[in-house]
Amino acid sequence: MLPAKNRLRTSKDFALTTKTGFRATSLSLVVYLRTVPELSAPQIGFIVNKSIGGSVTRHRVSRQLRHLIAEIIPTLGANSKNTQLVVRVLRKREDYKTELVELIEKATKKLVVSQ
Repeated sequence: MLPAKNRLRTSKDFALTTKTGFRATSLSLVVYLRTVPELSAPQIGFIVNKSIGGSVTRHRVSRQLRHLIAEIIPTLGANSKNTQLVVRVLRKREDYKTELVELIEKATKKLVVSQ
């Protein structure tokens, strides 16, 4: 479970992150990353489309991703404390872990290069 301080909640934040953030894509996931100087902790949100399956399937995928992200947050480093991250699921898979870690690293590198 993600702590409340790490949850991305408003539709405005989702929209800004997906429209203006750095994007890294794979066959199953898209990761958007944006820097917000006012934040004191990273905020993460998930978008799981109906094409993935019914409500039970979508919530299961969201739960899997939340648990993976909760493990990854401490490894992101000090530079990630003011970032917003949105993970969009394009395709259902059994395990997203390696793909998610690679995409977050890719998006983080893009962010660092642009600054």
